[in-house]
Amino acid sequence: MPLAKKRARSYDPAKIRTAVRAQFGHVRTAVESLTPEQLAAPTRLGEWTVRELAAHITMAVNAVGRALDAPAPAKADLTLAVWPTTSAPYAQDIDAYVTELAASAEPAALYGEAAVRLEQALADEPGDRIVATRTGALTLADYLVTRTVELVVHTDDLNDALPALAIPYDRQALAACTRLLADALALKAPGASTEVRVPPFAVVQCVEGPRHTRGTPPNVVETEPLTWIRLATGRLAWQTALDDAQVSASGERADLESLLPIMA
Repeated sequence: MPLAKKRARSYDPAKIRTAVRAQFGHVRTAVESLTPEQLAAPTRLGEWTVRELAAHITMAVNAVGRALDAPAPAKADLTLAVWPTTSAPYAQDIDAYVTELAASAEPAALYGEAAVRLEQALADEPGDRIVATRTGALTLADYLVTRTVELVVHTDDLNDALPALAIPYDRQALAACTRLLADALALKAPGASTEVRVPPFAVVQCVEGPRHTRGTPPNVVETEPLTWIRLATGRLAWQTALDDAQVSASGERADLESLLPIMA
C-alpha cells in the first residue's frame, strides 16, 4: 500500500524538541572551538567553506523563530514525507543568504543568537500551531522534525570536512532524520515489492511490483543510518555505496539508483 494511503508516521513532540536542542548544542560546541584555518576549510558542498556551512546551520535553526513570528496560516498544506522533495528550487536563494550571513558575524555570535532565539521559539508554542515556511505550511511539531534532518545532515557535512571534530549525533535526531527520509522514498516510489531496511530506525516498503506476503521479501536493501542519509541527500552515490559494501541490495527491484537522491 502506498505511503500516501497509510497513516502518517508519528513522532513524540517532546523528544523531537529535546533532540533539536541537543543536536544544535553538539554543533555549537564544535563550531565555537574552530580556528580561522578550520573555518576556511573546504566542504563537499560546492564553494562553501566550513564558515558558510556553520552559518547555514544557524539559518536552519533560526527558521523556527522566523516561522513563529509570522501570522499562522489557516491550515497545514505540507506533509512531512513530502517536505524533503521541496527544497531544491530554493538552493540559489539559500546560497546567497548564507554567503551574506557568514560574512556578517563570527560563528560564536551567530550561534549564541541562534541558541537564544531557539529557546524563545520553543518556550511556549504548542506543537499544533501552524507555521508558514518557504515550501508550505505545517504544524510546529512537524517543522521541528524537519530541523532534525537539517541538523543531522549538516553535522555529517561538518564531520566530513573536519573529521577530527567527531561531532556526536543525538540518537533521537538521527532516528527522526533516518525515518523521514525513508518515508519520503516510500512516497516517491509507492509499492511493496522492495523492502528498505535502515536498522535500528526504519523499515519501509516501496517500488511497484509483486507484493510479498510472508517470509523474507524477494527485494531487500539494507544499510546503516548515516549511509542512508548520505544516499538520500546526494552525498553518496548508489554505485559507490554498493562497490564499497556500504549497502547491500538483493533482488531485481533492489536498485534504487534512479530514485536517489530524495533531497538535494
